[in-house]
Amino acid sequence: MNFDNIIVTTGNGIGQITINRPSKLNALNMATIQELHNAFESLENDTAVRVIIITGEGEKAFVAGADISEFASFTVEEGAQLAAQGQELLFNFVENLRKPVIAAVNGFALGGGLELAMACHFRIASDNAKMGLPEVSLGVIPGYGGTQRLPQLIGKGRAMEMIMTAGMVSAEEASRAGLVNHVVPQSELLDFTRGIAAKIMRNSPFAIGRAIKCVNANFKDGVNGFETEIRNFGKCFGTEDFKEGTSAFLEKRKAEFSGN
Repeated sequence: MNFDNIIVTTGNGIGQITINRPSKLNALNMATIQELHNAFESLENDTAVRVIIITGEGEKAFVAGADISEFASFTVEEGAQLAAQGQELLFNFVENLRKPVIAAVNGFALGGGLELAMACHFRIASDNAKMGLPEVSLGVIPGYGGTQRLPQLIGKGRAMEMIMTAGMVSAEEASRAGLVNHVVPQSELLDFTRGIAAKIMRNSPFAIGRAIKCVNANFKDGVNGFETEIRNFGKCFGTEDFKEGTSAFLEKRKAEFSGN
């Protein structure tokens, strides 16, 4: 699959997506959002890929926001459609993938960039990363899930302050707030992230996919997360991964999971 705005590589069980618009600080436009959707969908269906990493090209930015020139003249209806389409194609789509998605945040993650990182299952940041939702400084609000996911990750009060001041936080501040899991030197970011991915790949792909579903259920209106957990816990008992995992434990050997 050929792309104009992203680079996709695979190897050793890892699929890596690199947003490749360095002259625009990797800003998201609709073409890039569509390409990202296609890439995530392809990697989700690739049985050789167990973990997906997303990052930005260069040392300055993960994604420095949305491409404002694309929507500066939009009407009310067009603005609502922009948010709805983007959430469906990319942000909600990523959050609900059954394969783990890790954001390797290398530099600025602003606006839509932070919203993309927050849609991933967790985040690792380089020590020069800066994160924020500056939309209110443009007379608009975050439209790709930022008003929902940021409070879930760092709490209502901190999220309100970040959104209303349009300010940025450093990688260390983001770590203390729970917005990112780890902060590492930029030169070590991808190797460190791949190391986390390697730990994930030791475990059952089926169980990991079900765990993602259950954790997400806790944040969905009208969904009982405990019931979702009970139901999916039961489904694990019918899998080859469960048979292999329990047999390996009892036989004191390393499990070899198939994802089935």
